[in-house]
Amino acid sequence: MGKIGFSNEKYTELQSKNIKERIEKFGGKLYLEFGGKLFDDYHASRVLPGFKPDSKIQMLKHLADKTEIVIAIKAGDIEKNKVRGDLGITYDMDLLRLIDAFTNNGLYVGSVVLTQFAEQPAAVAYEKKLKALGLKVYRHYIIPGYPSNIPFIVSDEGYGKNDYIETTRPLVVVTAPGPGSGKMATCLSQLYHEAKRGVKAGYAKFETFPIWNIPLNHPVNLAYEAATADLNDVNMIDSFHLEAYGDTTVNYNRDIEVFPVLKAMFEKISGECPYKSPTDMGVNMAGFGIIDDEACCKASNQEIIRRYYEAMVARRKGEGNDQTVKKLELLMEKAGVSISDRPVVAAANVRDEQTDGPAAAMEMPDGTILTGKTSPMLGASSALILNALKYFAGIDDSVKLISPEVLTPIMELKVKYLGDTNPLLHLDELLIALSMESISNDAAKKAYACLPKLAGLEAHSSVILSQVDVGVFKKLGINLTCEPRYEGNKLYHH
Repeated sequence: MGKIGFSNEKYTELQSKNIKERIEKFGGKLYLEFGGKLFDDYHASRVLPGFKPDSKIQMLKHLADKTEIVIAIKAGDIEKNKVRGDLGITYDMDLLRLIDAFTNNGLYVGSVVLTQFAEQPAAVAYEKKLKALGLKVYRHYIIPGYPSNIPFIVSDEGYGKNDYIETTRPLVVVTAPGPGSGKMATCLSQLYHEAKRGVKAGYAKFETFPIWNIPLNHPVNLAYEAATADLNDVNMIDSFHLEAYGDTTVNYNRDIEVFPVLKAMFEKISGECPYKSPTDMGVNMAGFGIIDDEACCKASNQEIIRRYYEAMVARRKGEGNDQTVKKLELLMEKAGVSISDRPVVAAANVRDEQTDGPAAAMEMPDGTILTGKTSPMLGASSALILNALKYFAGIDDSVKLISPEVLTPIMELKVKYLGDTNPLLHLDELLIALSMESISNDAAKKAYACLPKLAGLEAHSSVILSQVDVGVFKKLGINLTCEPRYEGNKLYHH
């Protein structure tokens, strides 16, 4: 783990206080849009070292009896099987995971809304699935001219065409599996419908990024742009805030573009808008939680490079595009960083050249770089993990943590009986073997106990890894990047 740069306690205290004040400001009902991840905001924890991934949900649990959750998912994301990058699962599956997680935390999920619905076959099938599971599902449609044609949007043909989401509690939290899912539009649509029903309601936004009270091109804000590069989000100076108060604050293009819609909505409801700018409508105390700016800058620069590699791999797989890669190249240039600022990259690639085979590298907390190479019994990633565990446990490199007598029968099982063409163990198989070996092998037992120490470390592979291995790296909390190339020239990669 690197140096702590963020006070989660200070942030939680300030954010909770400001949310309560916002709820009191709107006496009847508040629609609170939650930006970013609620349970597992690993992006925030990576760029703000010290931020706890579940800090948002802990705040909500204090208001559980007053809170109802609505989850928005864009119909188009269901249709194209959009994958959540940090977890490696599709948005439609993540929605079900979120519902279970909310329920297990004592929070009530009232309904799901399919946004930008246009009778997409996959979305229609998903709607049937959700209803079969006993969930309430609503449809919100594509509105022509959104967000510029305000008279049409704020009409019975615009928001009025959307289904009215029936809610029963004063605080309605609108969240989603990922960005660009239509959370704000869902809130604004509800305000329109509530007004028609004579219900007093307000809107606010719980946001983490971009952070409004740090510079526009601060690495933390640039890392947010990198995280949403595929959405073409751009951080901007909030011109509305500058005009109203004379203060320079940071927001992003989608919020600034939609602000006139929000302003028109409030004017239609109550004759005036309570907010003078997009920054006003947000509740974001993250900037006040930064206690070591240098540590946060360093962490954010690493995140930008990681996002670049992620986009390169996605393009190689045919899942990304040149535009996203080029944007990330520009962001790296703006941040003044390059791949040379990620030491594990060169280490893995040099080891690959030396051994003429896939290799991997990992940076230890003290700056030591360890590598792993491909051997007849171990893949590069497996060798790297074992080497890292030996390092933490103080075990000599020559010691074998898992004996060939244990590995050989597993490899034979994979090829002879399970039909696998590659006998080398995936990381999950390797760790199971290590756990079994630890029963009778003291060295393996010591190494196995060091698994939690891998969390937060940086690693790089000289080739694209299997989804199984990538998933294990994520579960261990290791920040992995891969070169955008496969080990061989096959077209099918499992």
